[in-house]
Amino acid sequence: MTGSAPLVAGATVGELVASGGQRLAQAGVAFGHGTTCARDEAAWLVLWSLGLPLDSPLDGAPDSVANQPVTPAQQARAAMLFEERIATRKPAAYLTREAWLQGVPFYVDERAIVPRSFIAELLADASIDPWLGEHTRHVLDLCTGNGSLAVLAALAWPEVQVTGADLSPDALAVARINVDRHGLQGRVALVHSDVLAQVPGPWDLILCNPPYVNERSMAALPAEYRAEPRLALAGGGDGMDFVRTLLAGAAACMSEDAVLVLEIGNERPHFEAAFPALPVVWLDTSAGEDQVLLVTRRALQDFSPS
Repeated sequence: MTGSAPLVAGATVGELVASGGQRLAQAGVAFGHGTTCARDEAAWLVLWSLGLPLDSPLDGAPDSVANQPVTPAQQARAAMLFEERIATRKPAAYLTREAWLQGVPFYVDERAIVPRSFIAELLADASIDPWLGEHTRHVLDLCTGNGSLAVLAALAWPEVQVTGADLSPDALAVARINVDRHGLQGRVALVHSDVLAQVPGPWDLILCNPPYVNERSMAALPAEYRAEPRLALAGGGDGMDFVRTLLAGAAACMSEDAVLVLEIGNERPHFEAAFPALPVVWLDTSAGEDQVLLVTRRALQDFSPS
């Protein structure tokens, strides 16, 4: 196999990870679909190819998985996976058919965007909870993709009913796999909807990680991101096309004390230029305080999008 690492007698898991990370770095692949660097992605691919838990310790301790020997057949299997990752430039999650969000596994394939929303952090650390209450019973995950946020919301709040909505029937088919996988058929419904048209509510909480990448950024995306459905990424000239439609109609679909939690990634300048008079709360995530915002129904009631 051209470019493959040579098989080494007595090689270990740690050595496979190190050599794989070097190959990924030299090939110039892009990260951001569950990992942020070559070493972490190499660990993911090696551990998955060997059937080992992805949280296996790879430190220098004597009992570390890093010291476990690998057979030539296992080396060859890992090498094939690295070759595919480099040659296709597909995100690793599409090759393994699995992605993890806040420690929860999800199935994913090319029909849906790889889950990586910062809203998942806010569900896990209860950052949204101060805006919720006994009235919070019906939650909408708009642009649900593979259904990960809908599943995480149902797991975080056992007393709520969740609906995941998406314009893409393909994405909803993937979401169905994940809802069933986590045994949430009775609490998570899936609906095909163009923005809010088929999900009028009223909702007590709306979560939304919409397509928000602006036109210039779309043109500069690495191949790994272009492997994802364009529908889930492209937000028009300034990235705010979907958001304008959503904010124009959201208040009418929300209950009295409802809130909307909206992810806009690196588009805060475009968001604030498009909606300068809208009062919002920026929520803290691992990427800072400019990725996810919260807006109340009351704020939206008097708002007219530009």
